[in-house]
Amino acid sequence: MAATHDVLLLVGRLNYVWTNTESLLIYVIAHLLKVEKESAIIVFLTLNTTRARIDLTERLAKLATTPAETRDEVLAITERLKLQAKVRNKYNHCIYSFDEQGEISSTQMMRLVEGEKDVRYGKVEQVDARELERLDNAIREIADISKRLWAFIRSRPNFDERSI
Repeated sequence: MAATHDVLLLVGRLNYVWTNTESLLIYVIAHLLKVEKESAIIVFLTLNTTRARIDLTERLAKLATTPAETRDEVLAITERLKLQAKVRNKYNHCIYSFDEQGEISSTQMMRLVEGEKDVRYGKVEQVDARELERLDNAIREIADISKRLWAFIRSRPNFDERSI
């Protein structure tokens, strides 16, 4: 069982670092498409899910015209981002359960798993000290991915920091 305040603080931090990091894909998309930032913003915002944005970025990186070094770097970054997306999705798409004291005790996923003859839903996971550490680690990893994205973006020949 974890204090509600602690869980909500970590989930808030998770969302903050995630949103800032995901938005950096705009610059990667601009580079891969060879367009200005404004066009990349339109593409980014037209794709209304994280999964679609990452898929587009990966597909552009895999084009034959993309230099191997760029492709490898982008794919390594997006792979790390996809792993952390699972944690982010869990905490943004779950139901929180509370104990008798009003503290968050567990999460229940809002996802159906359909078998041949049955339907299951709502995997329940305890929110304990280990889970809070997992959340904290995810936040640190996403912040590190952000730094890696910035390094990639700044290393591009036509990147102009004044355009941010």
